[in-house]
Amino acid sequence: MAGLAESGSNPDVNLLYDINGLAKDAPRWFDRGVEFVGEYGLLIAMALLVVGCWWAVRRRGGEDAAPTVAAVIWAPLAAAIAVLVNVPIRGFVARPRPFVDHRDLDVLVSGKTDYSFVSDHATLTMAVAVGLFVAHRKFGLVGIGLALVEGFCRVYMGVHYPTDVIGGFALGTAVVLLLSPLAMLLLTPLTKAVEGSALVGGLIRARGAALTGEEAVIAGAQEERPEDRDLAA
Repeated sequence: MAGLAESGSNPDVNLLYDINGLAKDAPRWFDRGVEFVGEYGLLIAMALLVVGCWWAVRRRGGEDAAPTVAAVIWAPLAAAIAVLVNVPIRGFVARPRPFVDHRDLDVLVSGKTDYSFVSDHATLTMAVAVGLFVAHRKFGLVGIGLALVEGFCRVYMGVHYPTDVIGGFALGTAVVLLLSPLAMLLLTPLTKAVEGSALVGGLIRARGAALTGEEAVIAGAQEERPEDRDLAA
């Protein structure tokens, strides 16, 4: 893999230079902004998106509230599992970071000493995004958009090859979808038990939420169309 990275005719390297070259021409303040967004900002945004999705589905209520909340819970759990799965993959592939073989890159983040393939950030954000898409299509699409931005930022920052990002996207998606049936089998009974509790049932369905699931997510909003309903049920 490292040998391929050293080849000037490798499209992966060419695309790396094209994207990272934007950092050399950009103002310093913009690079600092991308550095924060790519390293921390989008991870925070994904966490807030999970919370927002949970809040929306519990406000809407409905008979499918418990399995839908279970799907929302599965999104960050799947991301954590995907990152753990990536540990042996990184060690096996042992691909150095781009700046190890390409000294003329504009590296925005220093101190990266681990291997490059696959990107943890890309894996985590896409896993959360796909998990949310299973639970709620609108939130999932927003998450996928954020994950794509994260992937771009990692290459822009000079810390990953494009194929590191693509591999992360594939790994995150695979873990979510392949393990989803088992995860829903385990999590749905738990969320149904919580839903039936008088003490903490509000974590699954808000007090007064419609049992039919026909209420809008936000009071006063238009009724949700069938194609935007949860896919988890």
